[in-house]
Amino acid sequence: MEVTARAPGKIILAGEHAVVHGYTAVASSIDLYTVFSIRLRSEDDDTVKLKLNDIGLDFSWSVRRIKEVLSHLGSPFSSTPASCSLETIKSLATLVDEQSFPETKIGLASGVYAFLWLYTSILGFKPATITVSSELPVGAGLGSSAAYCVSLSAALLALSDSVKLDVSQKGWSTFKETEAELVNKWAFEGEKIIHGRPSGVDNSVSTFGNVIKFKSGVMTRVNSNMPLRMLITNTKVGRDTKALVANVSARKSRHPDAMCSVLNAIEAISDEWSTIIQSHAVDDLYLSANEEKLGELMEMNQGLLLSIGVSHASIENVLQTSMKYKLASKLTGAGGGDISGEVIDKLVEELGSFGFQSFTAGIGGK
Repeated sequence: MEVTARAPGKIILAGEHAVVHGYTAVASSIDLYTVFSIRLRSEDDDTVKLKLNDIGLDFSWSVRRIKEVLSHLGSPFSSTPASCSLETIKSLATLVDEQSFPETKIGLASGVYAFLWLYTSILGFKPATITVSSELPVGAGLGSSAAYCVSLSAALLALSDSVKLDVSQKGWSTFKETEAELVNKWAFEGEKIIHGRPSGVDNSVSTFGNVIKFKSGVMTRVNSNMPLRMLITNTKVGRDTKALVANVSARKSRHPDAMCSVLNAIEAISDEWSTIIQSHAVDDLYLSANEEKLGELMEMNQGLLLSIGVSHASIENVLQTSMKYKLASKLTGAGGGDISGEVIDKLVEELGSFGFQSFTAGIGGK
């Protein structure tokens, strides 16, 4: 038996980092996907094989070995997943350390931890071949880890017979609302393994799609009446989300009053964003005015992100470059990172070819 599931990436339109501290964020899914294919095999082949196509890594464990190390998992399925314990993380590390993991890609090990935990917790100890492919760059602020956890959880739950799929539509089957909520819960636990303290916004928008508002774990769907054209620029240099989130928390501890004011300002921008994109444009003039407002909000949001220490001089260079083409811009996701002059030149070339005249540019958060 084989199941294939896919989940989209995301961009945060407003509210990154503030959302981790209980403030509002607005996020949208994008049409770039991560795909998990899981093929169960006969019990005669006692292996679980994981193939990460896009990064060229293959892993293989015997079911016997997984069961030996993770014997406390694989219990009767629970519709309310518990978080992965520190002791389990140590056990997962044992399994990963037994593999040939290139030093240059060791930062991806947490994704393998999440795979082993989700796989064993939901499906138990069954031999299978699992193939992963993705259109999303890793570490670019586009929700690659969330799409990974959501598509994995969806495929596993579909194989576990614990959910019912809507097969009335042609093409891809879909999860009903309650089943999608279950997918989201499992994916969030996977995100915790990868990022430590995620807000939950990434996995929520990847699970449910479209545009959402997210605050303190509560998701509200946004019915946007305004077409949004977004130019997403990938700087192609990674960053550590966990470290950036920790740095913001440390700054908040050192300057609680000032940081509270900044985070409140970011939340006000998120609230205004959602109000504008839900408004009904009566004519082109009204639509143009709303676009200008959103552009101003993006610039203000970027300034606030700079003040909490998550921007970077190189990102600011990209922002200045995009301004030459009348594109208001901000980072999306965790921020941080670096960028070379070569990438700046490439950005100039691409902006010239696109020729957008509105506010719509989202700068990839690397």
